[in-house]
Amino acid sequence: MDAAFRRHLGRARRLGEGIRRPAVTRLPWWRLALAILILAGMVFVLASFAPIYFHNLELQNYVSSVTRSVDSRSRSDDLLRTWVLNKARRLNLPVSEDNVHIVHSPDGMRIDVRYFVRVDLPGYTVDLHFYPGAGSR
Repeated sequence: MDAAFRRHLGRARRLGEGIRRPAVTRLPWWRLALAILILAGMVFVLASFAPIYFHNLELQNYVSSVTRSVDSRSRSDDLLRTWVLNKARRLNLPVSEDNVHIVHSPDGMRIDVRYFVRVDLPGYTVDLHFYPGAGSR
């Protein structure tokens, strides 16, 4: 190495030694505990609501398949209502006879289901309202 390059390296090293980096601050334990508690609460709420929403989606798909079926257009309203109620009972959804509305029109048929599910969480109760429905054309 030549002398000029060695002097340059020496100056760069001395300049780097003069820079002080701030010390790393540790995360307080209470912040970590609070973050874990909040995350656990979110997981609990998700675990409470997810099955209800998935069952509603399954009922929606069933109602849609019933309205698309050519055979169901010639069936009576009471039979169609019974099919929807049986599916809702299998899914443990609180659907009653007066929650199922069947409308016939020149364009086709429409089945609407309106119900709510009460979810009791610790310290809070919420009513989830659902309106699955489908029509054929």
